Amino acid sequence: MATFRKRSNSWQARVQRNGYPDQSKSFKSYADAVAWARQIESGIDLALPVPSNETIKCLTMRDLLVRYKEQVSCRKRHSDVEAYRIGAWLKHPIADKSVMTVRSADIALWRDERIKAGRSPNTIRLELAILSNMYTVAASEWGYEWLANPTTKVKLPKLPSGRVRRVEQCQLELILSHSDSPVLELLATLAIETGMRRGELASLEGKYFDQSKRTLIIPITKNGEAREIPLSPVALKIVSGLAFDKQGKIFDITSHAISVAFGRACKRAGLEDIHFHDLRHEAISRFFEMGLSIPEVASISGHKTWTMLRRYTHLSAEKIAEKLR
Repeated sequence: MATFRKRSNSWQARVQRNGYPDQSKSFKSYADAVAWARQIESGIDLALPVPSNETIKCLTMRDLLVRYKEQVSCRKRHSDVEAYRIGAWLKHPIADKSVMTVRSADIALWRDERIKAGRSPNTIRLELAILSNMYTVAASEWGYEWLANPTTKVKLPKLPSGRVRRVEQCQLELILSHSDSPVLELLATLAIETGMRRGELASLEGKYFDQSKRTLIIPITKNGEAREIPLSPVALKIVSGLAFDKQGKIFDITSHAISVAFGRACKRAGLEDIHFHDLRHEAISRFFEMGLSIPEVASISGHKTWTMLRRYTHLSAEKIAEKLR
């Protein structure tokens, strides 16, 4: 049975059950005391192991974050990226707090600090997603069924609207004319013709090119699913004209090198705020202007929902006006 009593400026919750050690803890609010007591009683009712006061006191966010990194993140495809985000949590003072003392208010304060530090809404949402999943795993697989997830009540920062930057053909030609890379023109043209990401272009393998079907397969994509890319006549001509080993990569270049080469060319051309990824935006917008349907464009781009696909789509009013004649 749980009992509660006011002590100075705090509320003490105490749970007593025959056959189980007494559990007690103090909280700033009565609501938090009741919530904690319910968690402990639920664990007892389900015959789950109930942690002692000492265990609760010693278990910190750092303990869970490190365990999550070593047992969960390491098995993910982008484990290095997730490890970097976990590192950001481990550097914050919140990592040394007891898991039982971390509240939604603490997470909200962390969110506000990240916003003030200039972190993008998407970065903050991804960092929060790691913490949320850590709590889920801890409760479902590590025996901490009594552990409440404080991230569920925290409002996520709103994502900005998608970039509306369209790359005009004359701008692209100007950029490429200022490049000293022997393959940037081929890569940029393929990006416009196929909507592929720079990482996908850099990882293309010869064995996945089918000239007769006019397709390229990307076995591993950002969303974890393979994608078959239809090649336009221009794209087919580029790939067919390249000399590459069927068992090796089509381009001997990294995604980082593509960004660097494109950035340098833009700087020499005197054009600002244009990134290689904008070519993917441009490609998707052009697909719609050609008259392709949403399912057709989604099958090329790899987007699973119209909501995400729409962020990449910025149709030209002039093109739309031509259809109204």
